[in-house]
Amino acid sequence: MKSNQNIYFASDFHLGVPTYEKSREREILICKWLDEIKHDASALFLVGDLFDFWFEYKYTIPKGYIRFLGKLAELKDMGINLYLYTGNHDMWMFDYLEKELGIEIIRDSKEFTFNGKNFLIGHGDGLGPGDHGYKLIKKIFANKFCQWMLARLHPNFAFGLAQRWSRKSRESQDHEAEKYLGDNEEWLFQYCEEYLEKHNSKIDYFVFGHRHLPIDVTVKTSRYINLGEWVYHKTYAVFDGEKVSIKKY
Repeated sequence: MKSNQNIYFASDFHLGVPTYEKSREREILICKWLDEIKHDASALFLVGDLFDFWFEYKYTIPKGYIRFLGKLAELKDMGINLYLYTGNHDMWMFDYLEKELGIEIIRDSKEFTFNGKNFLIGHGDGLGPGDHGYKLIKKIFANKFCQWMLARLHPNFAFGLAQRWSRKSRESQDHEAEKYLGDNEEWLFQYCEEYLEKHNSKIDYFVFGHRHLPIDVTVKTSRYINLGEWVYHKTYAVFDGEKVSIKKY
């Protein structure tokens, strides 16, 4: 891989929170970052939770994010390969972004090979042991009938309800106290171990988001990379053809 053909990874932009003004500042910063990497990027993986809430009605999508979406369109038109994943906050992406941007929406973890290195890439929600409450909620949210029922609600009510729920969840978290819990307590680390035991394919890098903490640890003969997030950490990863490195913007 040439030096001007890097592959970039980022996740958990959570555009839309905590306020309109703060989200707009973060959106502008993200667009600035995308402008800087577009000159040496061959591919960009956006690994879920780009929006704090996203739901597509037949004729309505969430307001805002026009700078970010326009920048993605620009990168796509430049020939950069874009990979867009859904996360637990924006799993209700349907076909709007696929049609507008020509980008496949990826809903589950997926294996890729770049320059002889094997990657398993996904958002990371619901993987590994534990978190049974969320796994049940995810099944409900992914249910077609439940999605149809939500689409019957007026957008003002549905978006307002989702924003209040997200705000309460965020207020209950202390990002300052967030730290790596150790291999035996980290569900995604355990998922990586289980995956290597169950599958014959060799994985060099597991790349996930969701955890909101930049992580780079060894799992057997592989590495587990967590991309962190952009509300506080503003971290991403880059593969230069030889290795993956976590960087802070």
